[in-house]
Amino acid sequence: MTGYTLGGGFGWFARKYGWAANAVRAVEIVDAGGRPQRVTADSDPELFWALRGGGGDFAIVTGLEFELFALPRLYGGRVMWSADRTREAFDLFTDLTAGAPAELSVWLQRYQIPGAAPTVAVDFAYLGDPVEGQRLTRRLDTIDGIIADTRGELGPAEIGKITAEPTDPSPSLSRGELLTELGDAVVKTLIDAPVAPLLNVQIRGLGGALAQHRSDGGARGAVTEPYALYLLGLGLPPLLGAIGDRFEEIIGALGPSVTGAKPYTFLAPGESAAAAFDTNTLARLREIKRNRDPHNVIRANFPVLG
Repeated sequence: MTGYTLGGGFGWFARKYGWAANAVRAVEIVDAGGRPQRVTADSDPELFWALRGGGGDFAIVTGLEFELFALPRLYGGRVMWSADRTREAFDLFTDLTAGAPAELSVWLQRYQIPGAAPTVAVDFAYLGDPVEGQRLTRRLDTIDGIIADTRGELGPAEIGKITAEPTDPSPSLSRGELLTELGDAVVKTLIDAPVAPLLNVQIRGLGGALAQHRSDGGARGAVTEPYALYLLGLGLPPLLGAIGDRFEEIIGALGPSVTGAKPYTFLAPGESAAAAFDTNTLARLREIKRNRDPHNVIRANFPVLG
């Protein structure tokens, strides 16, 4: 949770409430000199800004205090089909995301699990009355051949059931990007082409509060791109070369649909924090790093001075 938040953090709540980092109201740290501190907007506004979305390069974080949001009920789940329904699922995904209220988040998932037939799924969460959530997503039933359906009312603590991702560590290789649109290059490369040798091709609808600038926000500013792309492969040594090559093929084929910018939490080994921030933000983060940790004692996986 801490690493997710220090890098900004966006999930099912982000279109409604923005970056997780912007909900932080205080950060308990040990600084580069070994001194414990409680950092807030009043006590140290520059460091507080950097800690909220600038990565873990500024202090050892020992505690986070969050603003809470009332969310008594939500509605969500996954609807899955065989891969021959991929184009229909994609068309529905684009329709849903184009007109979605901020309370509704929708992801498209394509899977190729070894030993299983390829599938496509639409995952979603609606932060509100389940009856309204059902109304907004009822078009999912217009695609025949549903092979799995987990839609239902959820408590906030159950939101992980939507994607049902494994919680045990497993070897993987990933690539994240931001997309400007879902045009012909995206359809040809991400929808019509086979998923293999990857395990998963995921497109998330963004927008909502993520696209809005906040004067009281942290280092993770507004995201103008409407979609995020996440590619995942099995990280076993015999497969790494083919998976890495496929990542490069996909990004090359997408051309200008990919901006090169990406969320900090989407960075992968070999990438730089410079890809996660605009020029002015990165310069400000570097200045704060030099002032607070001149000897570079604290080093994140993706350092702002790297």
